Amino acid sequence: MWKIIWEFRVTPEHRDEFERLYGADGDWAKLFARSPDFHGTTLLRDPAITGRYLTIDSWPNAEAFDRFKNSFAAEYKALDDSCEALTEYELKIGSCETIE
Repeated sequence: MWKIIWEFRVTPEHRDEFERLYGADGDWAKLFARSPDFHGTTLLRDPAITGRYLTIDSWPNAEAFDRFKNSFAAEYKALDDSCEALTEYELKIGSCETIE
């Protein structure tokens, strides 16, 4: 399984909206779910650092995510642009494969 991990810092006034958009049933997950290869999103909130979140998106492999991004590039960019104001900081930690 291929995991894509992102870190975000979210301002207090945007936390509820961020959690709604980035959660397992949020707008990002709904967009990703347009691909039959998508295996879910996990949203994590750091209790020690206020406003820090991680997302973990699951795909069978890197190629499946690349196919999705190519097929839905416009929708991906539009959603990404609309979410820009919610965060103070965004970093792609990396893409990793699970060891089974």
